[in-house]
Amino acid sequence: MTIQNYINGAYVPPVGGRYLNNFNPATGQISGLLPDSDSADVDLAVAAAQAALPAWSMLHPEQRHDILRGIADGILARLDELAAAESADSGKTIRTAKTIDIPRSALNFKFFATALLHFSSESHYVPGQSLSYTLRQPVGVVGCISPWNLPLYLFTWKIAPALAAGNCVVAKPSEVTPLTAYLLGEICTAAGLPPGVLNILHGQGPEVGAAIVRHPSIKAISFTGSTRAGAEIARVAAPMFKKLSLELGGKNPNIIFADCDYETMLATTVRSSFNNQGQICLCGSRIYVESSLYERFITDFIARTNALKVGFPSDPDSDLGAVVSKVHFDKIMSCIELAKAEGGTILCGGHAVEVPGEGAAGWYIAPTVIAGLPIHCRTNQEEIFGPVVTIAPFDTEAEALVLANGTNYGLSATLWTNHLQRTQRFSAGLQAGIVWVNTWMLRDLRTPFGGVKDSGIGREGGWDAMRFFTEAKNVTLG
Repeated sequence: MTIQNYINGAYVPPVGGRYLNNFNPATGQISGLLPDSDSADVDLAVAAAQAALPAWSMLHPEQRHDILRGIADGILARLDELAAAESADSGKTIRTAKTIDIPRSALNFKFFATALLHFSSESHYVPGQSLSYTLRQPVGVVGCISPWNLPLYLFTWKIAPALAAGNCVVAKPSEVTPLTAYLLGEICTAAGLPPGVLNILHGQGPEVGAAIVRHPSIKAISFTGSTRAGAEIARVAAPMFKKLSLELGGKNPNIIFADCDYETMLATTVRSSFNNQGQICLCGSRIYVESSLYERFITDFIARTNALKVGFPSDPDSDLGAVVSKVHFDKIMSCIELAKAEGGTILCGGHAVEVPGEGAAGWYIAPTVIAGLPIHCRTNQEEIFGPVVTIAPFDTEAEALVLANGTNYGLSATLWTNHLQRTQRFSAGLQAGIVWVNTWMLRDLRTPFGGVKDSGIGREGGWDAMRFFTEAKNVTLG
């Protein structure tokens, strides 16, 4: 199919008439075309957003709520279609898309539709002297740029709070996975979203993404993606005094103490290592195990990993599907070769997987576990973003903390222990924006989400998202 941009409530071709190939990772074949947009398309989208902003920003909160709830309902009404599209675009299993990605996309709109009704301002009263209150007003036209690993899930995670706060949006999904963002335009139109409130542009980051970042009328940028791209966005946007929220890479530690609930830990660690082919910024790619438990864990973890089925995404028995692109496939395989060169031992996986039939030309990689690497090697320092984990033992709590904090990233960490005081000490000492204790990927949308160090700046979720997409204005009455 040929995808189009969604500008001012209508599907339109790119101004320059150029298109890019869209690939199905499971088959390795071209599945369609998408616009190769540029600054001319951004100008059209910004103009549409500016025209729509006065009415949308002043719309009664209950009316905004009803429209956003309608979008949530529209997503769920097309669950099967959207899940199939997400799977075809990204290579993930249909089961994953249907049970996680698409329901969470709907929940994002539902959550922030409700949040906007409860978003309150502060007031401060000095008896006989003054009353001060804080107005929270929309930033204006904002840019939202999302990645390919959780396409609609993370696209809506940005768009929903921006719209709920009364902004108009120019949004760019990844050019690698454009299909569900394209379909979202239909859902928004059916839900009664006014033209120009949300504009969806397709194309490459260095062209349309960069044009969004540098456009003087776009007042805030919310970006999820690589640390390298985030640094470039900050370089351009900071001198323009734009608001920035950057959710970037991760090299997350999974720390396992011997007093953990072993079976729960083991099952969850398999999931946190390889879910979505390891293509989640929150995956625990560095596993550290207390020495007394290490040999038992390795035996059981390798057995569970070897039992995972890599297969065609529509096969209900597939645990892992294809990685997202040939470029990414080649990168992951080169990282595995690097680990070998650095002295790592491949305990399982480490190779491509041939899927028969329709998937014969697809991009599949066996879940891979590597041991014997020091913390400072490239394999343990650089984000691989694939079905690859490293594993190492530790002897003391202090050593485990040094290992956990031993990279430039600080997005999330997972801690397995039933020792209450250790939980409190270790959680406080971890250099991470998110800490899971005896669980993983359990998200309460009211809580702040984001990282420290090279994993980004700012927080998304709950009131943090609503505050980011608004400007505070103090009003004092004498």
